[in-house]
Amino acid sequence: MEDQEVEKVKSVSDYNKMVNHETLHPLVSVVDFAKSDPICQYKRTYTFYTVFLKDVICGDMHYGKHSYDYQEGTLVFIAPGQVSGVTNEGKSIQPGGYALLFHPDLIKGTNLGKNIKDYSFFSYDVHEALHLSEKEREIVLECFKNIKLELEQSIDKHSKSLIVNNIELFLNYCMRFYDRQFITRDHINQGVIGKFENLVDDYFKSDNPKNIGFPMVNYFAEKLNLSANYFGDLIKKELGISAQEFIHNKLIDAAKEQILNPSKSISEISYDLGFKYPQHFTRLFKAKVGVSPSEYKTLN
Repeated sequence: MEDQEVEKVKSVSDYNKMVNHETLHPLVSVVDFAKSDPICQYKRTYTFYTVFLKDVICGDMHYGKHSYDYQEGTLVFIAPGQVSGVTNEGKSIQPGGYALLFHPDLIKGTNLGKNIKDYSFFSYDVHEALHLSEKEREIVLECFKNIKLELEQSIDKHSKSLIVNNIELFLNYCMRFYDRQFITRDHINQGVIGKFENLVDDYFKSDNPKNIGFPMVNYFAEKLNLSANYFGDLIKKELGISAQEFIHNKLIDAAKEQILNPSKSISEISYDLGFKYPQHFTRLFKAKVGVSPSEYKTLN
């Protein structure tokens, strides 16, 4: 798999040809794999948004740096340009489930086009896939059915908005299902929060701020083997604040301790905490605490 070249699927109709599925619309398709030809698996990248609903286990799915063994009733979201594929030693397999494909051109100028970045699960890693309950799976299939029904109508002035609205409805349901998954995985999430807190504390106690600089969310997401988007969403849902805000709060705690050390100047403290310019540290401190670091030192 590592040696395979990445095959670029340039259009929705090219994908349809690959699986022997009729193209009803050049920019959108709902594929029922039970009615498709067996497919030889490669690493692929698509120019369109792809959502796979897998109903059978069919090998390890590779997505980005990670591999993931599909469970039944799993939804995986792939943004244009992401590399994905399934390893199966080069044999053709008959996949199970469905795929929804839609090209960015379909949603240009629409409400969905403006808000597509809000559906952050398109940037999650594959091991952060959505695992559906039976009821949720039925809702997903109903959404796919409605999109397919609209594709089977003769195209008129209402077609585009109805297709796009149905895709938007489907994605909004997925937002709800992900919220449910964050809650049902609460014990796992709590473990992540605890590890994140320890990592941030350790970072500020070490020489990392001085050597690496101010810690970014991506740094901690990588340490926790999560995509930055999934990690950010998880923190926001669990703590009610962004991961960046959490880091800032921890930094202020560390700064307060250091400010009370009479042998350290404010400039020294700011460099020790990863700031290139002391005025940036002063600005953040004042925004968070209400007084400047110097005033805080005097008051305490």
